[in-house]
Amino acid sequence: MIRIIAVGRLKDPRLAAAVEEYARRIRGLGALEMLEVRDEGPEREAEAMLRRLGSPAGHGLVIALDERGEALTSRQFAALLGGHGDVAFLVGGPDGLGEAARRRAARTLQLSALTLPHELARLVLVEQVYRGLTILRGHAYHRD
Repeated sequence: MIRIIAVGRLKDPRLAAAVEEYARRIRGLGALEMLEVRDEGPEREAEAMLRRLGSPAGHGLVIALDERGEALTSRQFAALLGGHGDVAFLVGGPDGLGEAARRRAARTLQLSALTLPHELARLVLVEQVYRGLTILRGHAYHRD
């Protein structure tokens, strides 16, 4: 199961449609759950994310997304997905990810060295999850 817990609703209908398209593709390859918490500031958002995440023992690998996180190639990202049964991604809002969410995560990854708007970060994440799953299955979507 891949779980994405993100702050706020996608307001731009074009981004929302693109995220939903990749989510549909991902669901064709495995289980995906996308959850949203209200935009209330980083610390309250982190608390809400942790409530949605549940107990530490039940959700496998928890990954925080942050521009200061570790950079991976798409193949390394795929290996990370393939190496764990359940993976949960925490995506902060416009003011970043709260400290409690960062502490709960086993790893912190960046999607880019550039700062991305949180809505665009969600799109990049679902595309990379789809890409990673296709790499693991030998699908032609990813080209080296």
